[in-house]
Amino acid sequence: MSKIHVGFLMSYDYIKLKTSIPPIYKEADKIFLALDSHFRTWKGETFEVKKEFFEWIKDYDKENKIIFYRDNFYKPELSTIQNDTRERFMLSQKMGKGNWIIQIDADEIFIDFKKFVQTLKRHNNFLVNPVKRPVQIAGYLINIYKYLDNGILYVEQPTKVLLATNYPNYKVARKTKERIIYTDNILLHECLSRTEEELKFKFKNWGHSHQINNKFFEKWKKANEINYKSIKNIFYLNPELWKTLGYFETKDLNEIKNLIKNKSNLKISRWYLFKKNFGQWFKHLKIFRKDRDFEKYF
Repeated sequence: MSKIHVGFLMSYDYIKLKTSIPPIYKEADKIFLALDSHFRTWKGETFEVKKEFFEWIKDYDKENKIIFYRDNFYKPELSTIQNDTRERFMLSQKMGKGNWIIQIDADEIFIDFKKFVQTLKRHNNFLVNPVKRPVQIAGYLINIYKYLDNGILYVEQPTKVLLATNYPNYKVARKTKERIIYTDNILLHECLSRTEEELKFKFKNWGHSHQINNKFFEKWKKANEINYKSIKNIFYLNPELWKTLGYFETKDLNEIKNLIKNKSNLKISRWYLFKKNFGQWFKHLKIFRKDRDFEKYF
């Protein structure tokens, strides 16, 4: 089949899909939107989807690529992260075996999805008997920390994100715990670019809600374009994972894409990818002993 199937989990932040769907629409063969049939979060709280959003989907979807998948994605006996993993697995079954299964969160925006698709197609050999050769394809997120009046604060350290798999046996959220092929594909992540009220709602209903550190909001609220260099260790779980902030003097996505290309600290080097992919190749050597040319995997 070898199709490019993209899945989104549609929840309280559904409005962000208006930003994340357009960059992937042209290159995707099908786009699946998973929506709880009772409009519930993984914690069981309800949310509303305005009629205007469904009208936007209908108007935007000129090629009839977008499919709504409605089901019961909340089980009260499960934790938020267990409901998260369960929904992703259920969605993957709808997306079809023999295809590249790509799951993107509503607040993740691809910089160059066409390039990512080209990356996947170079690895179509993994779609043959995937149960015996399961892999995940990873890229990197540039995490947007906060929107300001004239620009955006972002985290200077790009973070790994698992994007696609040939065999979606998810263990924790998008993690299958199989071999990872690292690539230099970049996405913007609007994880914290919300109001304080929206952030608190997100954290409450999120898979890692019990792990939020108690100093996060204090730093987040005071950060601005003047003091951002003095604010350190700002990750919302383990603070030291995000050490420093940078500043884009624009909110325009096209301008930001060009800025990213010219910032050396945001680029993922070929040498770094080589080391990461060699490590994964060696770690899974018994499973992939027939794969001699590991350099082709990035």
